[in-house]
Amino acid sequence: MSRRTLIAYFSTAAFFLVADLLWLGVLMAPTYHAELGSLLLEQPNWLPAGLFYAAYVVGIVVFAVLPGLESGGWLRTARLGALLGLLAYAAYDLTNLATLRGWPVGLSVIDMTWGTLLTASAATVGYFATRAFAQTRNA
Repeated sequence: MSRRTLIAYFSTAAFFLVADLLWLGVLMAPTYHAELGSLLLEQPNWLPAGLFYAAYVVGIVVFAVLPGLESGGWLRTARLGALLGLLAYAAYDLTNLATLRGWPVGLSVIDMTWGTLLTASAATVGYFATRAFAQTRNA
């Protein structure tokens, strides 16, 4: 794995993790408790959460950051990240709406919007960090 790819992965992951943990644990915690109540665990199950974060950041790097670095620049990266985020979060939320009784539509809209913005932002941060800290021509 190249230095450039490692920088892209870890910078994207750092932003994504911090932003999402603040969103889930601070900003949206009261909403999730109000909307999902008894469905929530007392503490998150960190193994599947960690597996999701590790795998999803690979997706952000492969499908948004690296294509933006290769051609198109940061706007391409942001657009590809937004599309990936919308598709990934829609898969989760729309599946829940299709299969779970009482899953809140409003929460799905908020979550899909957040996934779109978060993924676009994380991809863009990864793009700029990689450009700043790696020699993208030769890495």
